[in-house]
Parts: sequence; structure tokens; C-alpha cells
Amino acid sequence: MFTDIHHVQLAMPAGREDEARAFFVGALGMTEIEKPPVLAARGGAWFRGGGVELHLGVEEPFAPARKAHPGLVVDDIAEVARRVGQDVTWDDDFPGFRRFYAHDPFGNRLEFLQPR
Repeated sequence: MFTDIHHVQLAMPAGREDEARAFFVGALGMTEIEKPPVLAARGGAWFRGGGVELHLGVEEPFAPARKAHPGLVVDDIAEVARRVGQDVTWDDDFPGFRRFYAHDPFGNRLEFLQPR
């Protein structure tokens, strides 16, 4: 019934796709995937990595997701934290995982987890 790809939707402001690419491809190592032409005209960007497909859609007015967030499971959480940069808040109070929170360039909250 389900596939191995999990889709996550986040919002972004119009015209900032290059910032999205720099973060999700450059810092996180995800791959940008081509949006269907009818959707590409609306702006935004799609990325895939590690069984997750992340769809950034343009919303106006834009408001970042500050509470609701995707949880992304990674292999090397220390390396991901290094690549994300200074916007890292560690919270290891979660059974069975090391984890931290950070934000994308638009202020959307992201959770990164690594099984212990």
C-alpha cells in the first residue's frame, strides 16, 4: 500500500529557489528533482534524499512552519549538524535517538534524528 518514498510539504516565499537549492542540495546533499511543467510555473522546488521527497511550495503570504516539522533520519548526525551550521539546537531527550532542530533558509523548522 505504501512506497519507500515519503513526501513532505513545506512552504517558501516566491523567488527564493536558489536559496532552497543552496541549503537542501548544497548543505544537506539532497538531489533536486524536476517538477512537472504545470507545477514548475508556480515556483518552488522539489528535493529527494534518503527516502524523503521534500516539496517546497510557494505561499503568499508566506509564514514559516515554526512548530510542525518533518523529522529526517540521517546516518551521521554530527556531520549534518556541521553542514547545517550555527542554527542547531540539540535535544537528546528522545528515546533511542540523537536529535537536533534547525531551520531552513525560510525559517521552517526541521528535525534531524539518528538512531542510537
